[in-house]
Amino acid sequence: MYMATTIVNTHEAKSRLSELIRRVQEGGEVVVARNGQPVAKIIAWPPPRPERRPGTWAGRVKYHGDIVGPDEDVIAMFSESAEGGKA
Repeated sequence: MYMATTIVNTHEAKSRLSELIRRVQEGGEVVVARNGQPVAKIIAWPPPRPERRPGTWAGRVKYHGDIVGPDEDVIAMFSESAEGGKA
């Protein structure tokens, strides 16, 4: 369900805060303006993230060595940098 953006001035936002919060909870968007210029947005609190468990992907991901391989130009630049640079 699509809900249009509601734009209210600060005084109106103070007097209608409960209604505006309900609108946001239902998926709407509320922008608070001062002198016609947007200054704040009322957004819904994000749902909690699922708890992270270390090792969940253990044994599920496989890789085979260095898939990119060495880059001779990069190695040369590192060598030059280590030697103090060549002009």
